[in-house]
Amino acid sequence: MTLNLCVLTPNRIIWDSEVKEIILSTNSGQIGVLPNHAPIATAVDIGILRIRPNDQWLAMALMGGFARIGNNEITVLVNDAERGSDIDPEEAQRTLEIAEANLSRAEGKRQAIEANLALRRARIRVEAINVSSR
Repeated sequence: MTLNLCVLTPNRIIWDSEVKEIILSTNSGQIGVLPNHAPIATAVDIGILRIRPNDQWLAMALMGGFARIGNNEITVLVNDAERGSDIDPEEAQRTLEIAEANLSRAEGKRQAIEANLALRRARIRVEAINVSSR
């Protein structure tokens, strides 16, 4: 038995296919989803979505949103998402370094919050590359 996973951003469909299992980063921690999972709706955190379409795991960087699970269908609506295999490692590392520098230079509460969010996004992109390359 499989699950139908659909990952959507405001601009495009990132994934729309059957999978055997996923691990989703929510605001209250990670949840694993197998066929016949109890129906839920949850907020999705900035984090990694691990997908197992067959015997191998894939990773996707998610930038926050919502997920609905029910009747062996998972719909994930996020602000942005990238497959780990599609992320350029050098560009992601440069972005991470810039985000770290911006956080150390942030002045005031607003700049610190924005810089911290940018740093979390950059770290997740690098982590998605590392998970995908295993």
